[in-house]
Amino acid sequence: MGSCLCGDKVEPEEKDDFDGPVSKRSCTNTIWILIFAAAFICLFGLVGHCIANGNIFRIIYGYDNCGNICGMKNEPENDPKFSCKGVDMTEKKYLLVKGAKYIINPKNVYKECVADCSAFPEYRKFLRRCIPKNTSGIVNSFFSKTGLTDFFLEVSEDLHLTAVYLLLLSLFALGLSFLVLFLLQYVAGIVVWFVLISTVVVSIATVFYLWTVYAQKRAVEESQSNIIFKRISNTNLVYAIIATIVMFIIILIILVMRKRIKLVVQLFKEAGKAISSMPLLILQPIATFIALTITVCLWFYFSLWIESSGYLYDDGSPYFFYKKDSTMKVTRWYNLLAMFWMTQFCIGCQHMVIAGAVATWFFTRDKSTLAKPIQLSTGRLIRYHLGSVALGSLMIALVQFVRAIFSFIYYQTKDNTGDIGKAIYKACQCCLYCFEKILTYITRAAYIEIAIYGNNFCWSGEQAMKVLTNNSLRVFAINSVGDFVLFLSKVLVVSFTVLIGYFVFEHMEGIQHIWVILCLLAIFAYLISHCFISVYEMVIDTIFICFCEDCEMNDGVEKPYFMSSGLMEFVQNTKKVLAVGDATT
Repeated sequence: MGSCLCGDKVEPEEKDDFDGPVSKRSCTNTIWILIFAAAFICLFGLVGHCIANGNIFRIIYGYDNCGNICGMKNEPENDPKFSCKGVDMTEKKYLLVKGAKYIINPKNVYKECVADCSAFPEYRKFLRRCIPKNTSGIVNSFFSKTGLTDFFLEVSEDLHLTAVYLLLLSLFALGLSFLVLFLLQYVAGIVVWFVLISTVVVSIATVFYLWTVYAQKRAVEESQSNIIFKRISNTNLVYAIIATIVMFIIILIILVMRKRIKLVVQLFKEAGKAISSMPLLILQPIATFIALTITVCLWFYFSLWIESSGYLYDDGSPYFFYKKDSTMKVTRWYNLLAMFWMTQFCIGCQHMVIAGAVATWFFTRDKSTLAKPIQLSTGRLIRYHLGSVALGSLMIALVQFVRAIFSFIYYQTKDNTGDIGKAIYKACQCCLYCFEKILTYITRAAYIEIAIYGNNFCWSGEQAMKVLTNNSLRVFAINSVGDFVLFLSKVLVVSFTVLIGYFVFEHMEGIQHIWVILCLLAIFAYLISHCFISVYEMVIDTIFICFCEDCEMNDGVEKPYFMSSGLMEFVQNTKKVLAVGDATT
């Protein structure tokens, strides 16, 4: 961890002498990378306590009312009151649970290890469990007429049959993603305005349809004089009014933002140029995806050990169970927080690498002299700014953790809460969700400022807030129009890929569950498109922040702009417009 090895912070060069991302840097927020490392060392210690007092096979195979794990040879307990513990269950591989849905306390459930589920007519085999047959009726009727086990077998056969086609269609989604990026780079104006005009047309058509339906329902109501028809008519009226208001808002926003939409188009073009100059940027999500996969797998593995931990306990009932101590209960939540933190840390590192590379590209006047900006950005991140990423990711992780706690409390008490409790829960979740999104956006902007100036997280966050507030209308245009266009680009890739897949698989003999294959194909196509387009989104945000900083530092006369000629048209009279910003418009 380079951030732990550097000395005290040195202030970067003044903006008057700015000639690209600051090269003279020092560690930022060093204490937080130390806290980050200490937090995960603590996690390993807590999980080690759970491993020492747990057995992962208690979760995987299950155990009976004496604590004997099914399908294994069990060690006896020293305490004589647990004398039934220590039976060899090697031949009894399946756990039979009886009457679970009729017992309030799940600890007082009869559990027995059995050799075969077929000995119990009311039960069937599912993995290493014997479960009631009537609980799978709906599932089986939906999945497969031959049963859930056969369904998984049939899906496996479908995957074996279509594996090559899934690979080819994934490559098709890859090529389509490149085509979308090409269109956004060279015909961004056409794409953006086509999306906006299509949105207006669809809104008008929706309003026209809803008012037509309301008129028809109104006519039926007047002829029937029925209270049911009257309610339906009133409902359609509400829908029509809401759709009309939304339509006028959309049209008004487009009219007000029409000049700034040109900036969005130009930013799309500049992002295309940046990616063309640094094509390895689009591979960044692959490394992030690998890191996130490892993180989630470790969290799941640790969770199994945590849930399997405990001491055999006798509460006076005929049935024994494993009871967790306070440390094990705390570890359960600590593991969740660590997963949130590590996930956001990996994503933050990707944002920092992209922001640093794009900032270097933007503030390089002669782009032909650009030398390894991605490696330079990665080196600066590892050497100086891991502490800042640790702090920013922790803030987002804490909000996600609070949301998880709220959800847990709600689902534990939802049977005892009325409509007021549900409304309060939804309101809190809505506020926390909005706060998380705002915090995530500001954190990303702070990462960009760190990549440019090399300052700490708090200073960079404050600077980012100034830039965003001074350019609020431009920010709104980029986030509303730009993000909507990028979202529709993902939808386009997924839709075309699934459509082609449907025509390919529809006439293929031997496929038993085409909808499963198409769902998997849609997931693959979305992940592929998201990998590319999410990079594009970060590139656009970085170029926009760099554009605003360029406007503040330079005047175009004594101090030439770094920006391209395409962006210069948005700087009126070659003056510092950022100080005035959108407040004067």
